[in-house]
Amino acid sequence: MIVMSIAGVDPSGGAGVFADLKTFQAIGVYGTGIVTALTAQNTTGVTSIMEVTPQFLEEQIVANVTDIFPDSVKTGMVASSSLIKVIADSIKKFNLKNIVVDPVMVATAGSSLMKTDAIKTLTDKLLPLATVITPNIPEAQVLSRLNITNKEEMETAAKYIGDTYGCAVLLKGGHSVNDANDLLYMDGKMIWFEGKRIDNPNTHGTGCTLSSAIASNLAKGFTLEESVKTAKEYISKALSAMLD
Repeated sequence: MIVMSIAGVDPSGGAGVFADLKTFQAIGVYGTGIVTALTAQNTTGVTSIMEVTPQFLEEQIVANVTDIFPDSVKTGMVASSSLIKVIADSIKKFNLKNIVVDPVMVATAGSSLMKTDAIKTLTDKLLPLATVITPNIPEAQVLSRLNITNKEEMETAAKYIGDTYGCAVLLKGGHSVNDANDLLYMDGKMIWFEGKRIDNPNTHGTGCTLSSAIASNLAKGFTLEESVKTAKEYISKALSAMLD
């Protein structure tokens, strides 16, 4: 099974393509990594971003799918409109399946990772092609234009995003709304995944790891619900291990 990550590079290895490749290997799938941007960052923040050109991004994708065709695709940090268009066009051109979109807008440490005009391109071009998108609370607030402070508002926002863009939504509750309970909205159903907040300061890259784990499970042939459940267990165990 092959999973392709399309994301930025975090030189500290905790997030982005490097974190995705580690996750793929841990779960037992073969990972390929398409780079959207180089960053200067560590676990505490992002200081600089250098994007690749749209042409180079397209060349990376073509080179890989014509040789190592993926069973699923995970997209992470894509900061600009032109790069998002390349990804959306490539998904359609090569009929790529099992698309997991992590709409990375803000880093865990608080740095903005997406230009304002890119958000419209993301919602217009990429989200309708997604099997599932995995926003956290701040990202879901941007996508739904709704305030989210409790369980009921999570359900309202997830339904709005899913119905508007025609994709399943895994809304992650870890940003202080609850005890890290996540909500999957798919096919008109609300499915809650209970989780316990783990007091671990090392949460850099958890969103990248979760979306990669979901993509890995989809590549293995699991249903979306099974893929999310197993991925959530994986990330919880990783946090519980308290590795520094």
